[in-house]
Amino acid sequence: MAVSLFATSCFSKGRTIPEKAEAVTPFDASRYLGTWHEVARFDFKFERGLSKTTANYALNEDGSIKVINRGYNAEKGKWKEAEGKAVFIGDPNIAMLKVSFFGPFYTGYNVIAIDPEYKYALVAGKNLDYLWLLSREPTMPQEIIDQYLAIAKAIGYDTSRLLWVEQ
Repeated sequence: MAVSLFATSCFSKGRTIPEKAEAVTPFDASRYLGTWHEVARFDFKFERGLSKTTANYALNEDGSIKVINRGYNAEKGKWKEAEGKAVFIGDPNIAMLKVSFFGPFYTGYNVIAIDPEYKYALVAGKNLDYLWLLSREPTMPQEIIDQYLAIAKAIGYDTSRLLWVEQ
């Protein structure tokens, strides 16, 4: 559930979702599984320089969600991949999770908007430093982009910081 969280920070008992954000409810994790393309993201060091970024989610036997984030580094001419695990923080009908790519360290992963068909999603990290627009296809309709940007702005995100991912 990270859209493309190659990084993670220490998960604490503190807030795992931005103050004005609300996770989607009801949420159907089985419909969220599969591959998502990053349409836009806030840039951070673990994804810096990556294009063609995707996140793939699959159910693990223990009920957690396997996360495989992948992106292409054109400068190095190779793919970068990270495997992690996501778990619901509480009720699995609420899209509030924590994700880890590095052992016991977790960070918030929150689906804060999703269309009824589960084709487009807006994902917030634990604070206003992490934001992703995801799509089942490499592109997203402009009206959905506009809708999701309005939601992000209302929460307090500076959407001018978004990096539009080359697919």
